[in-house]
Amino acid sequence: MKWSEKERIAYSVSTPPGEKKDTTVPFPSSYSPEYVETSWYQWWEKEGFFTPEINDRLPHAVNHSFSMCIPPPNVTGTLHLGHALTVAIEDALVRWRMQGYKVLWVPGCDHAGIATQTVVERRLFRERGKRRQDLSREDFLKEVWTWKKEKGEEIYHQLRELGASLDWSRACFTMDPGFSSAVTEAFVRLCDSGLIYRSEGLVNWSCALESAISDIEVDSMQLSGRTLLPVPGYQNRVEFGTMVTFSYPIDGQEVAVSTTRPETMLGDVAIAVHPEDPRYQAVHGKQCRHPFSDRLLPIITDTVVDMELGTGAVKVTPAHDHTDFLLSQRHSLPRLTVIGGDGTMTPLCGQWLEVHYLIQRLLLSVSVLSGRSGDVIEPMVKKQWFVRCGEMAQRAIQAVDEGQLEIIPHFYTKTWSSWLSNISDWCISRQLWWGHQIPAYRVTLPDSTDTQEEVWVWGRSEEEARERAAGKYGVAADTITLTQDPDVLDTWFSSGLFPFAMLGWPQQTSDLRQFYPNTILETGSDLIFFWVARMVMLGTELTGQLPFKQVLLHSLVRDKHGRKMSKSLGNVIDPLDVISGISLEVHTQSDLSSLSGRETEDLKDFPKGIPECGTDALRFALCSYKAQGEDISLSVSQVLSCRHFCNKMWQTVRFTLGEFLPPFLPFMDQWVCSRLYSTVLQCEQGFERYELHSVTAALHSFWLHSLCDIYLECIKPVLSQDSGAWQVVRAVLYHCVCVSLALLSPFMPFLTEELWQRLYLLRGEGGGRSVEVYHMREEDVFPVTHSVEISCNDNKLSPMML
Repeated sequence: MKWSEKERIAYSVSTPPGEKKDTTVPFPSSYSPEYVETSWYQWWEKEGFFTPEINDRLPHAVNHSFSMCIPPPNVTGTLHLGHALTVAIEDALVRWRMQGYKVLWVPGCDHAGIATQTVVERRLFRERGKRRQDLSREDFLKEVWTWKKEKGEEIYHQLRELGASLDWSRACFTMDPGFSSAVTEAFVRLCDSGLIYRSEGLVNWSCALESAISDIEVDSMQLSGRTLLPVPGYQNRVEFGTMVTFSYPIDGQEVAVSTTRPETMLGDVAIAVHPEDPRYQAVHGKQCRHPFSDRLLPIITDTVVDMELGTGAVKVTPAHDHTDFLLSQRHSLPRLTVIGGDGTMTPLCGQWLEVHYLIQRLLLSVSVLSGRSGDVIEPMVKKQWFVRCGEMAQRAIQAVDEGQLEIIPHFYTKTWSSWLSNISDWCISRQLWWGHQIPAYRVTLPDSTDTQEEVWVWGRSEEEARERAAGKYGVAADTITLTQDPDVLDTWFSSGLFPFAMLGWPQQTSDLRQFYPNTILETGSDLIFFWVARMVMLGTELTGQLPFKQVLLHSLVRDKHGRKMSKSLGNVIDPLDVISGISLEVHTQSDLSSLSGRETEDLKDFPKGIPECGTDALRFALCSYKAQGEDISLSVSQVLSCRHFCNKMWQTVRFTLGEFLPPFLPFMDQWVCSRLYSTVLQCEQGFERYELHSVTAALHSFWLHSLCDIYLECIKPVLSQDSGAWQVVRAVLYHCVCVSLALLSPFMPFLTEELWQRLYLLRGEGGGRSVEVYHMREEDVFPVTHSVEISCNDNKLSPMML
């Protein structure tokens, strides 16, 4: 589309923060986002329009509540366009309900344990040349809190600039004292019920982070053969995906095995073959000798072995492979850990310890990388805390099957059931400093020895844990030594409590009683399992109720490569750059192209950078896509098209407020009111079905085509000076514009407020009413000398009433 730089108009009237903007000043000749978006948000916030208590001041209030939480952004940086899509959709739903409902939309941020600790460690090393281990845990956490304050405020600033109608008086951070108490309470209750347990298990281990990580932070990479990949801590790329074959001697013969991980052979405890493989029938149950350690290894049979892969015989290393770990459980095999937490070989390797330097680390054809650090994931046996998920997962499946929980779009229901039916127990231990330290304590009794098995207790405080230990083991409390587990809980554990912890749980607060369960959860479809499913499981277990009644999943905003917007990938676009515009000198060309899959088109149209689009245009553009379908590739041209629509609205209201004398065209008045009535119905139906793209399409069509292209063009010519006709037509026009602004306000809050307030002055009143809490009533419309009832097909619609 053709685009020329538009004049930036500044609102120059001195307005103290929170005071209402002066709309009596002359109407600027053209639309300017900078002018329109000044001052309104502070006034909305001061007037309490975003709090549920505003409902008590509304004459049209109904006895219904609507509650929702924002998916809490990570405090690792700033928001990107994916977050902007979430805000645009959720704010539209919230503002639609604000016209009569008691609405609560809670803001918050997530502490994001691994991601935040990683970025702070990098900054610490870059700016001071220090590593985390050079500081005490307390001093390092001070550094993280400094980062959180800086980035948390930046994120909240972005949310305000996006116009999010969040109740800031209830803002929630997952490391706040109240929320931390809820996390501790949840852990203790789940331990008491036997759903949390401590055990030795095979976990995904990042050697760079020296921590277990969750499934959400693991990316699988398919390798067809030899591949060189970058690995943290190595200057040169490391070779992966090469198949190596070597032999184990047995009774004067040899059994050849193939692997892409020869360095783990020092931890081999068996050779496995398929029971029906004719090549190995004669060696079933026999033993072969390890060529390096001289240990005898049994030859076992198991149907898990693929006879067509390699030689058909596989080495079994239970301590470093998920499949081998399951084999060890079925065949009672030992587990030898030969790779340590830092990625180096352990003393169990004996004289072959230096093999780490002789054999490059190779991975199977499926290479597993940490999405947080880019490190190669090492399956490793560790003693960790786990959550039993089986029964909770079955209840989550049942809730959907029985209609208690609705997932929209419905095609995700099958995926939901399939994933939860195959869920494994959840490792919730993380070897980090930043996060909720696990409220479990290792007990040392007066007569304990170093060889004794670990003994653990848990409690809401150390004092409670001590009393529990004393009672459990029948000793005096003051003779017990407690050592708190230094690990922290997985971030997903705390974020899984968000729908009820944000309302004050476990305390029975008034907010919890009124707004829990939440009405709906709206989030990206990529979080259905790792966040949504865990909220459903934990919420049902801890509160006895589902945390929400509906789940609305939207598509993802992706970059030109089809990748999700992610800080770790470096393809993040700040929505404020689209709102305010930015030049190429500030924003790199690659960042610009990430706005759309059509890179050359965007750069050709906008070679000087991103033009100023405004918040309303960005929100309207995001909601114009079918969010429940394919992923979104947002182009600057689409946002600019919506800015042109904003200007059309601006000029329409200028015309409405002007001194014109239109003719009396009753048939056109009937027609435009019928179109308005149809648009209202389409909006109501679209919001009820959560199809916001159909709502924006209906509003865009009515304003641009029905109202401007047809109705306004018909009444412009001055064919009559009949004053009575003038009043009727002006009332119809005023009515159409007012209703349309109220319908558009969930998508374009700043522009609709600006125009609404100027129209409101026609009554000769200032008033403190906002379009956000407006409800169409007869006395709210521009007064006329008489009411005119207009036939709209088979319906009767008064231009005085919605």
